[in-house]
Amino acid sequence: MIYDIRHVTTYAYENPVSFARCSLRLEPRGGDGQQLISHTVEIRPRPAERTVRRDFFGTHTESVLIETAHRNLRIDSRSRVSVARQAPGRAAPSPPWERIRDLAFEATSLGPASPVGYVFASSLVPVLAPLTAYAAPSFAPGGGILSGAVDLMRRIRSDFRYDSKATVISTPLKEVFEKRHGVCQDFAHVMIAGMRGLGLPAAYVSGYLRTIPPAGQPRLQGADASHAWVSVWCGAELGWVGFDPTNDLLVENDHIILSIGRDFSDVSPVDGIIVGSPKQKLNVAVDVVLVE
Repeated sequence: MIYDIRHVTTYAYENPVSFARCSLRLEPRGGDGQQLISHTVEIRPRPAERTVRRDFFGTHTESVLIETAHRNLRIDSRSRVSVARQAPGRAAPSPPWERIRDLAFEATSLGPASPVGYVFASSLVPVLAPLTAYAAPSFAPGGGILSGAVDLMRRIRSDFRYDSKATVISTPLKEVFEKRHGVCQDFAHVMIAGMRGLGLPAAYVSGYLRTIPPAGQPRLQGADASHAWVSVWCGAELGWVGFDPTNDLLVENDHIILSIGRDFSDVSPVDGIIVGSPKQKLNVAVDVVLVE
């Protein structure tokens, strides 16, 4: 599959902004079944400075400095990506989850792909006893890590309702869990917290969903915006496997990976600081078009 992706972020400020410094994580990743073909970002007003680096997780991160006074900021990202990946079957054999837990804690590498970096609490995903208890029934003694994660994903899809007005990024995870309402980032955080509470490695993935589904298929929740799902380390043979609890899907060719981290705070597509306006209006529009 080859996709053209357009991601437009627009800020409208109540008062003029005299200074802005932003971090952009808008370039889709290479690897993980993806190949980046092209990528451009147009910014208005024109930045005084643009620098690029790779963060710890390997995400292409662009730092932007704007010194021109402005009341509107527009960031227009365009990418072309080839995706070719195949998920294991939902009932495929996999190592016992207890073995995966033990192997993760025994890991000697501290690199970005090491499972041990994704078993502990992070800034937006605390380990909470109620979430651990919620996840536990999916992981019977001796059960496979894959089947356990599939069951937890299915239960979240069934028990939680997608509601774009129920939460904001600052809504505590405890409140999300109690409400059982939220959006894709909330459902990803719930699944990650439940698995980490059991000592299992789970990472947060930011990306995109195919906008137009195949003929006869329902439209996926989270299309037309940046999406989020979970990557679970399932042992050396299976590696990292993607789970989309918002749609109860194993991740294949309808998902395009943007960045990976411990939670949303590691992968926010756009963040930064401004000087000059206490209020702003944010609009984000995403279009994912199948080229071939």
